[in-house]
Amino acid sequence: MEIVDYTSFDDRALTRKVVEGDSRAFDALFARHRDTIFAMLVKRAGNPDDVNDLLQEAFMKAFLNINRYNPDYDFGAWICTIAKNTFVDFNRSRRSNALNPDHNLPLDGRYDSTQAATPTPEESIINDQRRAQINRYIEMLPEDYRRLFTLRFIDEYSYEEIAEALNMKLGTVKTRIFRVRAMMCRLIVEGGEVI
Repeated sequence: MEIVDYTSFDDRALTRKVVEGDSRAFDALFARHRDTIFAMLVKRAGNPDDVNDLLQEAFMKAFLNINRYNPDYDFGAWICTIAKNTFVDFNRSRRSNALNPDHNLPLDGRYDSTQAATPTPEESIINDQRRAQINRYIEMLPEDYRRLFTLRFIDEYSYEEIAEALNMKLGTVKTRIFRVRAMMCRLIVEGGEVI
């Protein structure tokens, strides 16, 4: 295997490598921006457990949506926006649960959105390849973790909604999502090698 010095690439080159399937390039992006995003989240969330979860979730969302990143803009600002939005969603969910702990929101159809622009044929091919890669990683997860990953990171359900949908204790959901997030990050960094 060729040894690549990822630190010599700028963010634009690294994101291009990630889109082309080089998941080690994403590890370099994570290493480069982790401390900045962590510091920003500490100021907002305070609780180190929440900060670590939010940090990992923000970078997971960035990886899953890297094909949407516009290289004409700063990657640091893009990941910062994702992290801020992840925190806002987390905070909104926490506040909503505190105000109305017995809420019963329907799980289907709440996150439907229309796509802003039609992708070019080249972007469609890249998107399909990216989806295939993510699906391959999801299939490599242990069976009981696949659904959790999909509910949390693809369908964007809250921890509470997942606990309700799967009839699990909230603490169990949080622990298992932490584990599946770590498993997926390992798969991404190692390029799909055995967990």
